[in-house]
Amino acid sequence: MAADGETFDTPRPVGARELKQERAVRTRERVLDAAANAFAAKGYPAVTILDVAQSAGITKGAVYFHYDNKDALAVALTDLFYRRIATIADSVEKLELPPVSSVAELLIRTAIAFRDETVLQAGARLQLERQLIGAQLPVPYEAYTNLITSWLSRRDDGSTQDCVSPPTTLATVLVSAFFGAQHISWVLNNRADLLERTIAVVQTIIPCVEADIALCPSAARR
Repeated sequence: MAADGETFDTPRPVGARELKQERAVRTRERVLDAAANAFAAKGYPAVTILDVAQSAGITKGAVYFHYDNKDALAVALTDLFYRRIATIADSVEKLELPPVSSVAELLIRTAIAFRDETVLQAGARLQLERQLIGAQLPVPYEAYTNLITSWLSRRDDGSTQDCVSPPTTLATVLVSAFFGAQHISWVLNNRADLLERTIAVVQTIIPCVEADIALCPSAARR
């Protein structure tokens, strides 16, 4: 208190708010990681908030502080799922491969991510169980299909132009076949053979594609 009776607030330590925000971000990441593991392993109907809290090593109250309910967790994970796929697409775009090679590389990198990353596995399962989730999720793989369509529409070198279907049809069939293959690979082999299945899908649906696959850096990981 000052000599004239005026009071002053004690200043907060510099950076205290930033540290609190960082802790909140880390907690949300732990919750989403735990939820991804739970949804991928057990499926949406069987998972409880208590499951997520125990896996994250926090209380149920801490989970509810960040996410109102299990539906909110599913929405957040689905958003993370699509952002991860967008990141994969960006990484392929930076390679500046020919259009068909870009499509093949995208599918191959997506297959590797599905095989290795829990968030992708959880997101795929949530899409299958979307009717059981009390919140609206994005239309499955719409942006992914549109991106592949746009890449295929840029074919102009004549190397594969005469061998394939129109871009929209080809993109739709490729995406359907790929996500069907990842589901079968998950059920039968826990996605261990998804990379091989993906390359087989591309080879079967796009004739004359061997030269394009040869340009894909990730194809060598077979």
